[in-house]
Amino acid sequence: MSLDPKAASTLKLRSRHLVTNLGRDDSHIESEAMLKAIRAEKLFDGLSDHPQLGRTVVIEDGLIVDVVADDPALPAESEQFDTPLLAPGFIDMQINGAMDVLFNDQPTVETISRIAQGARRGGCAYLLPTFITAGGQAYRQAMCAARDALDQGVPGVLGAHLEGPFLCKARPGIHDAAAIRMIEPADIDHLLDHRSGVRLITLAPEEQPPGTIQKLADAGWIVFAGHSDAGFDQMAFAMGEGLRGVTHVFNAMSQVTPREPGVVGSALADRGLFAGIIADGHHVHPANLRLAADRLGADRLCLVTDAMPTLFGTRTSFSLTGKDIHLSDGRLIEVDAGENLVDGRLAGAHLSMIDAVRNMIRLTGVSTGEAIRMASATPAHALGLVGELGRIAPGYRAGLTLLDEGLGLLGVIVDGCRLD
Repeated sequence: MSLDPKAASTLKLRSRHLVTNLGRDDSHIESEAMLKAIRAEKLFDGLSDHPQLGRTVVIEDGLIVDVVADDPALPAESEQFDTPLLAPGFIDMQINGAMDVLFNDQPTVETISRIAQGARRGGCAYLLPTFITAGGQAYRQAMCAARDALDQGVPGVLGAHLEGPFLCKARPGIHDAAAIRMIEPADIDHLLDHRSGVRLITLAPEEQPPGTIQKLADAGWIVFAGHSDAGFDQMAFAMGEGLRGVTHVFNAMSQVTPREPGVVGSALADRGLFAGIIADGHHVHPANLRLAADRLGADRLCLVTDAMPTLFGTRTSFSLTGKDIHLSDGRLIEVDAGENLVDGRLAGAHLSMIDAVRNMIRLTGVSTGEAIRMASATPAHALGLVGELGRIAPGYRAGLTLLDEGLGLLGVIVDGCRLD
């Protein structure tokens, strides 16, 4: 797709976009969006692990219309700016909170908007706000909030991620074990009735009736295994029903043993499963990060933050499922009334997507291009968004992360709009 000077001069520059009013999390304003040209010294397109040099990305009406080697001739009033490094907009499949709010505490559009703002401060353009295990059918309110956020055009929101309550009581992690339960017919009905945006659900396959994953997958749900004690054969059966991936691999799941590969071994052994991983240096040992990178590669390993309210917030402690959580040395840990560590248990992460990218490079030796792919193109693939997100190419949504040479964050563009 080529944009010659004559064609560029006749493009309509008055396409309208919804832009978040960052002064108020619960409101949006309309803004005139001009044709944009972003000149990048290095461009990672989400397909190759090697950068393209000296590229200009042309954006109009929220979409990428061209990527050219030379600067296009644009009308004088067009918005044009430069960046040392340009990447596809990062996508976080698992983020629980940010900026002092937690989705579980208040599953509302306002909370989602604030979490999205915090995610952008960490380089993330798109996200799935994540609602963890809660009593009864509390997840329904979260799904309604995600639907309303999509309807209201909250920038960057793709849908929602339900992490529980259909998990394994033997692998609760920080989740409330008392609220963990098997899925019931009424749950299936509610989940199948919800068809707004991307719908990701984490469950324990071994705890669900046969056919459950098949029904969800057939209805468009993306099903991941997590907080699970499943064996290799149980994972194979789940994959036959449509299981697509594994949530925060290595954490809260059955491990590799001599006679039973477990969930971890199933993820590392199979070429069909995606896996999210928390690369904060606390949840997963660097040697296991390297193992995952080697076995799954940049095409199947997805960086996630599992972030909590402390991310870009003012709080250093909060309550989660009735437990007191404190931020200490970069870790979120459960503490008792005397502020003593409880069993070394981690409670989500204090991590942004750009830090996950940097950590993956530093701790495992993967290339910059591979780490960027794990934060963009691979999550897009896992979520069924190939052809829409995760690439810098004509026809894709204009979601971009702007970086300097040292991988310092310079800005985020969501559907053609540069947002704070």
